[in-house]
Amino acid sequence: MSNNIVLKKGLNIPINGVAALETMRTIVPDVVAVKPTDFKGFSPRLLVKEGDKVQAGSPVLADKQNPDIILTSPVSGTVQAICRGEKRKLLAVLVKADGTSEAVDFGKKVPENLNAQEVKEALLKSGLWPSIIQRPYGIIADPAVTPKAVFVSSFSTAPLAADAGFAFQDDLEAIQAGVTAISKIAKVHVCVCGADSVFATLKDATIHTVVATKHPAGNVGVQISHISPIKKGETVWTLNLASLAAIGKLFLQGKVVLERKVAVTGPAAVKTGYVVALPGTPMTALSDCVDSEVETRFISGDVLSGENVGKDGFLGFFDNQVTFIKEGREREVLGWAKPFRFNQFSSSMAYFSWLLPKKKYDMDTNTHGGVRAFVCSDVYGKVLPMDIFPVYLIKACLAGDIDKMEQFGIYEVLPEDLALCEFVDPSKNDIQAIISDGIDLMIKEMA
Repeated sequence: MSNNIVLKKGLNIPINGVAALETMRTIVPDVVAVKPTDFKGFSPRLLVKEGDKVQAGSPVLADKQNPDIILTSPVSGTVQAICRGEKRKLLAVLVKADGTSEAVDFGKKVPENLNAQEVKEALLKSGLWPSIIQRPYGIIADPAVTPKAVFVSSFSTAPLAADAGFAFQDDLEAIQAGVTAISKIAKVHVCVCGADSVFATLKDATIHTVVATKHPAGNVGVQISHISPIKKGETVWTLNLASLAAIGKLFLQGKVVLERKVAVTGPAAVKTGYVVALPGTPMTALSDCVDSEVETRFISGDVLSGENVGKDGFLGFFDNQVTFIKEGREREVLGWAKPFRFNQFSSSMAYFSWLLPKKKYDMDTNTHGGVRAFVCSDVYGKVLPMDIFPVYLIKACLAGDIDKMEQFGIYEVLPEDLALCEFVDPSKNDIQAIISDGIDLMIKEMA
């Protein structure tokens, strides 16, 4: 197993709006949302009702299938509302913050002195267990399962991604404590971008240096495929840096602390930078960062795989980036017949914009065309540095053929891993949704 991963395939999308390396402010929200929809495989059961008092770390939701897995409130306050969608699907529990910062005391612990069972119990009681994602399928990790390894990507190559060195510069001690605690359960692999990364000195983990400059080199799924590919019957867990920091703070401080630096990005942002915020923070708290005169899409995450939450939505649990991008409603007459389009980016060099390799673009949501025939080509293989057959996997998902899905790599991928394939797809297919439907079918049929 090599500790150096060299990746040549991929694509960086030259979009304007990178976050300036400065902290603009700390957001103290009036209302924070606890969203079970952020966690795949979580069947929520309410543990509170409107008007109940809660503290930071108080249980709010439990999983119907595994009651030991709970979600807790990130703030102290009062349960303001229970939000439901179609067929009474539970979408969110809104907690009105009281500003007192009262928190449940879980007791300080030294991770080095704990065993695997004690670490699991602490994470389950605090509500931090759902931050551990299990592959295949990208569901909440099963506490009864011991994975073959735990993987952490210490950097992101997604468009306009937050600078991990800046965003987590004050959390290095907590991240180390989190790594030490998780290493009690299984071997931890941490991937860094260059040997000079601040995360390259983490202890109790195997460090892998990724030699690459293009997306999706920062995706943990891509890294897993080059370190220890997932085979049928195998299980691995993944964690991001924000979750590791929260786990470390649980042991160092004895309470749930979910605050993180969030990058405010995108070509539609009138000002970019970082804010200190909690997951579940309303997007309205960032309304001063966009032009109210322009129709804007509010994305929790990056433009490729983030969620369109709308201006009344909330920051996702796993996200430390918000992207503002203009809605592309206008249609361009004979756009396909205009090669001299220096303000449009093309990954296939269909326009002469390739003559300006350092140019950044004010991209919008326009797809510049509709869905058309799904043809076989090597366009996906040029941007996906994984040893799978993406075209055949996508077609197997469309056909609902479980045997073919297994054969072509469904265990190794999540929708985010094929986000670039969706971007470069000349057929304009919603590839991430196709992969997601395929994974849902696998969960249903293979359970």
